[in-house]
Amino acid sequence: MTINTFLLQAESAESAAGGGFQMIIMMVLIFGVMYFLMIRPQQKRQKELNKFRNTLEKGTKIITAGGIYGVIKEVKETSVLIEVDSNVTLRVDKTMVMRDASDAAAAAQQQK
Repeated sequence: MTINTFLLQAESAESAAGGGFQMIIMMVLIFGVMYFLMIRPQQKRQKELNKFRNTLEKGTKIITAGGIYGVIKEVKETSVLIEVDSNVTLRVDKTMVMRDASDAAAAAQQQK
């Protein structure tokens, strides 16, 4: 084996190792972009929704996950009683309360 052959083999081994390192850097960059563009904003929205659900009180106009509009008549630890029409009430789980109906009405007027 000559010295030139040995040097060529050493260079090819170094370039292969460098290619693996570049792949690791790319994977870390992709995960970082995914975290800041997708995971972090979703966690923020979920935190705000949980805060809203914990501060529900009687008289608040809400929209449920099923699209039912109502006014809260009673709040319990895990559920709320909402009035959807005169003398028509529904008990729904707090996790199904999605947003404040007054915010939805304001957003709809802004779109017009």
